[in-house]
Amino acid sequence: MLKIFSTQLSGLFNKMIDKEAFEMEDAGRLLAQAAVGDGAIFIQGFGEMQGITAEAMDGAEPFPKAKRYEHGQTIAREDRFLIFTRHSNDNEALKLAKALREKDIPFVAISTSVPSNEDSLMELADVHIDLRINRGLIPDETGNRFGYPTLIAALFAYYGIKFTFEEIIQEYENEED
Repeated sequence: MLKIFSTQLSGLFNKMIDKEAFEMEDAGRLLAQAAVGDGAIFIQGFGEMQGITAEAMDGAEPFPKAKRYEHGQTIAREDRFLIFTRHSNDNEALKLAKALREKDIPFVAISTSVPSNEDSLMELADVHIDLRINRGLIPDETGNRFGYPTLIAALFAYYGIKFTFEEIIQEYENEED
């Protein structure tokens, strides 16, 4: 089972590299705007995606200028947001996204794109990264699928964004010297 899961996960990562690399770069650029200015980078994970917030804040290599977002917290136009959730139609994430749109605060959303008749993070976000996990990765004997690694895929996207962000900040700092 683990070998199948590993193979499928590797395929998912490769698909994300092929289809989402430009979005990860755009996300890094958008967040760098806050870092080189007076803004902060707020990170909000919904559901299991709170693990991303923990990694960004408390991990071995914290995300520079990152802050944990608390509902109702004061935010400024120079701030940027990273929103992580399982699906692009998550109600709580959409509430935050709409509030950010109203205040003209740019943000990046990371979620699996799902069809929606109403608002979606795909349309509201300045940059959207699709996790591409619409079903479990491993088939069972009855035709069902299991092994739904949204947090792992989101961490992969997070690091893609973080590496780009850090590269941009390093270039900016080198130019200032």
